[in-house]
Amino acid sequence: MERRLLTWFITSTLFLAIYMTLNVMFVPQPPAKPVAKQPAVADAVVGNDGEAAGQQVADADRVADTDAEQPLAGGVAAADADPDEAIKASPSLVTLGSMDPASGYFILATLNARGGAVERLELTERTAGGNLKFRRVDTNSGYLGYLAAKSSPASDGCVVRVVGPGTPAALAQSPSPDFPAGLMVDDLIVAVGGKAISSAGDLESVLANTAPGQTLSIEVLRPSAGNQPLVFSATLSEHPLDLVRLSSTGGADEVLGNFDRLSCRVTLSQLGAASIPTGKSSISGLAWIADAVYSHDVTAAEGVQSNAVFTLPLPVGRLGATATGPLEITRSYKLNPASYMIDMDVAVRNVGEQPQKIAYRLEGPNGVTLEGWWYSTKISPNFMGGAAARDVVYRTQRDGHRLLSGYDLLKRGKNKPVDPDQMIFVEDEPEPSRALAYAGIDAQYFNVAYLPPVGATEFKDFRRAAATLVADASAIPVHQERAVNVSFFLDSVVKEVPPQNELAQQWQLFAGPKAPELLDSLGLTDTIEYGWFGGVSKFLGWILHGFNWMIGNYAIAIILLTVLVRACLFPLSRNAAIHAQRMQELAPELKKITEKYKDDMEARLKAQREFQKRVGFNPLAGCLPALLQLPIFIGLYRCLSVDLELRQEALSSRLQWANNLAGPDMLYYWGDWLWDYLAGRGTGWLGPYFNILPVFVVILFLIQQKMFMPPATDEQQAMTQRIMTIMTLMMAIFFFRVPAGLCIYFITSSLWGIAERMVVKRTLPPSKPIPAMSDGDVVDGTVTAKKTEKKSFADRVREQLNPETPKALPPNKRKKPSGKR
Repeated sequence: MERRLLTWFITSTLFLAIYMTLNVMFVPQPPAKPVAKQPAVADAVVGNDGEAAGQQVADADRVADTDAEQPLAGGVAAADADPDEAIKASPSLVTLGSMDPASGYFILATLNARGGAVERLELTERTAGGNLKFRRVDTNSGYLGYLAAKSSPASDGCVVRVVGPGTPAALAQSPSPDFPAGLMVDDLIVAVGGKAISSAGDLESVLANTAPGQTLSIEVLRPSAGNQPLVFSATLSEHPLDLVRLSSTGGADEVLGNFDRLSCRVTLSQLGAASIPTGKSSISGLAWIADAVYSHDVTAAEGVQSNAVFTLPLPVGRLGATATGPLEITRSYKLNPASYMIDMDVAVRNVGEQPQKIAYRLEGPNGVTLEGWWYSTKISPNFMGGAAARDVVYRTQRDGHRLLSGYDLLKRGKNKPVDPDQMIFVEDEPEPSRALAYAGIDAQYFNVAYLPPVGATEFKDFRRAAATLVADASAIPVHQERAVNVSFFLDSVVKEVPPQNELAQQWQLFAGPKAPELLDSLGLTDTIEYGWFGGVSKFLGWILHGFNWMIGNYAIAIILLTVLVRACLFPLSRNAAIHAQRMQELAPELKKITEKYKDDMEARLKAQREFQKRVGFNPLAGCLPALLQLPIFIGLYRCLSVDLELRQEALSSRLQWANNLAGPDMLYYWGDWLWDYLAGRGTGWLGPYFNILPVFVVILFLIQQKMFMPPATDEQQAMTQRIMTIMTLMMAIFFFRVPAGLCIYFITSSLWGIAERMVVKRTLPPSKPIPAMSDGDVVDGTVTAKKTEKKSFADRVREQLNPETPKALPPNKRKKPSGKR
């Protein structure tokens, strides 16, 4: 029967694999599910530059509420808005900070005059050696700079819309002394590396096949120079981490269905008697405010732009019937050197002649980095449900630290499309519920959050807050739900603002790594989640960093930490190994008892207990070492899964392979030819890369199994062992995307376990013959000698409750019955 079951299992698995392969190869995929029936929604997203991104969908709610004459931006365009007009109204992009190591800035921010909002935040902090401390780990191509390039509508080529200070594009050298170094806004790129550029997509394709340190020639046509050809030479660098970006610029990790929306936008949440309806993002007829083009003024400090002020007048004629006069919105940003903080403020000024009831809505960041979402393990503090790649986190006096999972927001968006927002607090709740310490978007190793201004510990001027889905819930592909885009919004209290007065708010935007010391100073400590046995994880992490400080290589530090832990646990492991060895020795004898009493369960259990007592074997003795080791092994696993320091640390500085211990070793990319159900991000069993370290892990697991598994004594046991081997091979699928650092831990631990068992086997005490059974029978075999232990209190009670039945005398010893009647 067992053999037939195994044959059925293997055959079914092979049939399913063949069916899925043929289905992918020959069956056409169903068309994408359309967005809700909105005639105003475009078929594809139009990027910031007017280019179709082709992978995100338009925000139906914003499109429906937008005035037809006001073009949309933030990466989304409506069908009822003229695309040509949207390009003509293309707003200015402003940069704050610099990528130049000498500047000392940790952030290069790109702000968009449309909405006065954040388009991109790149981390540019340097190590002592001058390298980027946080680079993108999902690409090894060279970096020219974020140009926000758009295809030229008049000719071949793409137009440069922004050039970040200190980027390779800004440092590109010109062969002519008549022209300054660096590309400029409005330059038309027509060739890169000798290859013609017809569109922004061509530029992206050419740069994808480059490497850091490579020098490229860039041919441009400069309008200010009479459109004469200019050839620049640029040396590419590594990609800085784009912590906040538009979804259309997210690279291969981005998924369908996420909206392409600017971050930190502002709109009115109440004006007079009008307010934002439930489930909507703007007051009816006023959606244009969030995407209107602001005028701006930028100032520099020590040669680097660090302050920007955006101003938007709101004429009374466009504010609707509830407005009694014009308004003006002012937004400002200030970036300081050597800081991950951006000082921000917003002011809604009543420039009319009558008082007006006003409140504003401040949207949170979105488009936070998705790096490694298809392989990383993010731990949720919630008892039920897991964490997505991006989650909303907040802290209030009442709730403490809370995480609202992207999974839950996506589920709510599907189940309640009319009211998809998950409320954090509402205006009729008591003040402790609305005392907000922070609110942000949490990723695996990074966090982007709103914090109170300097000198304050809580926000007390918000009446309502909610987590939101920045995606079309119905368009997110199956098995890629973890990459859904999320954000939140904060509604200010409603105030009656007198003429020539304003409703203002200050706050700080933190955009940086989840480094424990940094988060402790900001009150964001709880955003680092270790799960169970967090204290053990932190202690082991401290030791790991100490080893790295001494050696300078985290791969070797992981090996040393694993050896140290296993060495400290050696006494327990030795007892467990001895226990397992004795179980192997006793297995044949226990099997004989089972065969002898196969029809009498009570007698079999009694015989087994008697046999185990006689040889001094306690079947539960091996559980205690395992229970004591469990917190340590889980703590070590969590330490290696969560530790920020392992990110972008290489196995060896001399190798391009395994250059990120927090991710798979990525020996070979096969995502461009292997079937999606195997190599797809999230949808595939294996992922887009072939990884060699998990193969070594599974091989060592099999070696351990073969070395220490006792020989099968019957067909059923042999079948069980074959199933265990198959299950170990199937484990390779689940281990295939395990980060390289964890693979090093498993390899080291397995090698230690093999050596430990070999040592223990040689040091076992000598075996002695097994004594006779109580009924006179003898079970063949030997067992490791152990002193007979005294009966425990439980054994004595059991004997009193269940006394042994007197043994029957043999026939020749029985008395003959009397013949008398």
